[in-house]
Amino acid sequence: MIKDLPFLRLWCGTTASGLATWALPFILGLAVLDGTLTAAGLGIVLAARTVGFLIAVPVGGVLADRYTRRAVVLTSGLAAATASPLIAYGLGRSVVLMSLAAAIAGAGQGAARPALQALTAEIVDEGRRQQANAAITLAVRVTTLVAPAMTALLALALDIWMLLIGTGVLWLLAALLPPRGTGTTSAYSGGFWTEFTEGIGEARRHPWFLAGLGALAAVIFTGYSVTGVALPLASRDHYSTEAVLAGAMTAYTLGALAGAVLMARWRPRAQGWAALAGLSLYGLVPLSLLSPVHPVVVLVAYALAGVGIELFNVPWFTAAQREVRPRLLARVSSLDFLVSYGFAPVGLALLAPAIDNFGWKPVLAVCAVVCFLGPAVAALAPSSRRFSRNVVTQ
Repeated sequence: MIKDLPFLRLWCGTTASGLATWALPFILGLAVLDGTLTAAGLGIVLAARTVGFLIAVPVGGVLADRYTRRAVVLTSGLAAATASPLIAYGLGRSVVLMSLAAAIAGAGQGAARPALQALTAEIVDEGRRQQANAAITLAVRVTTLVAPAMTALLALALDIWMLLIGTGVLWLLAALLPPRGTGTTSAYSGGFWTEFTEGIGEARRHPWFLAGLGALAAVIFTGYSVTGVALPLASRDHYSTEAVLAGAMTAYTLGALAGAVLMARWRPRAQGWAALAGLSLYGLVPLSLLSPVHPVVVLVAYALAGVGIELFNVPWFTAAQREVRPRLLARVSSLDFLVSYGFAPVGLALLAPAIDNFGWKPVLAVCAVVCFLGPAVAALAPSSRRFSRNVVTQ
């Protein structure tokens, strides 16, 4: 894949957007440390970015199917690039301005995701798409490790304002680097809602997609919420150190990297069942937090969950690119991203009160059961074994 210039340009653009996305919270965190932004202001700005992302995902899916995917990637990247200097200008002056700019940046990120997914299918032939998706998800995981460290190192030489401008440069690269695809513009089939529901109708044609999306939603709602709420509490109460928190998150990322490398070459015959089995490994996370165990057990659980999530992600993306009708791919992908990112904050908001009301063990036990049961139920759906209906129409 590295010799494929169009894909290399797409990969570099995706990596640049990932670096910009992951760097922003750490840069703003540095602003909190030096007193130019309050902790409350940080929460408001990041929340605004999330809202912008969630609103733009379905809009981006419709636009990427209506116009060329390259045009949507360019426009969304330029919007995020323009927002970065506004965030920098608002720092220390106006949280409102920063929030509005962050919402625009989030919208740019959200609109680009389904367009990039569909653009990958246009520039990479079917036989190499699993390898391409593995390379892209590998880049995403690397950025989660590199962006914080890179931000900390650059902060030694540059002020926060310059770092924020730097995220704008990254978004500019994300806008300009991806190549043109082979797709053409589609005829209007109605208003936004009509076109979006057409994408929902396409998703319903694929039982494996609906079942897998339901399993993913269940795992995100429970398992991912454990990562965000229960792990910090367990790190403090069970081990009296933040090292377990940092170690677990690092183990998850390293596991995901290993999973991406594995899926670049491994093509299981029953890829759907293998993917769902990988997704269910997230159930090990709440199990490891049920009671004080050796920290290594927690790290192993998170590492296996990281491996499992990529055992799911890579075949999942590849199957969507293969099975979904090309003119509707961005809209169907937007449903995926909407669920993936939309359920996480809801779960985070509900898990902490649930722990307060019912206690640690019942809530974590339920989360573990859901993480195991959701993918198992999805595996019973028709066509889930190979993530394929064996019929693709243009």
